[in-house]
Amino acid sequence: MEHFEPVIVAFCCHYCAYTAADMAGSQRLVYPANVKIIRVPCSGKVDSLHIAKAFEKGADGVYVAGCLDGDCHFKNGNDKAARKVAHMRGYLEEIGIEPERLEMVKMSAGMGERFARVATEMTEKIRKLGPSPIKAAAA
Repeated sequence: MEHFEPVIVAFCCHYCAYTAADMAGSQRLVYPANVKIIRVPCSGKVDSLHIAKAFEKGADGVYVAGCLDGDCHFKNGNDKAARKVAHMRGYLEEIGIEPERLEMVKMSAGMGERFARVATEMTEKIRKLGPSPIKAAAA
């Protein structure tokens, strides 16, 4: 089997997770280049359809990164996002896809190291799971 490099999509809220990613870059922290960041105004704006489309378009793993509990700039967007991710994990399991391919993470703008660690851990986990069954079905 050839070496598998996963494609991972990270939906990052503008105020916290995206800023943490920026900080990781400023601090020259190393994290896998296969993490594709999509900046969203708030993690609560990430819809189940966005997550499904990311998988449909070839993502092997997806995570939604929002603000810390009690720290969301839109009051409870991060809680809405967490509920959607939990719902979608159940849906993925129902259709025979490992729910571990989808995660919700929370971080503050100053957590560049956490952003790099999450990106690395997610990449390693998806690498072990292998290519997305959706990608295999489309091929």
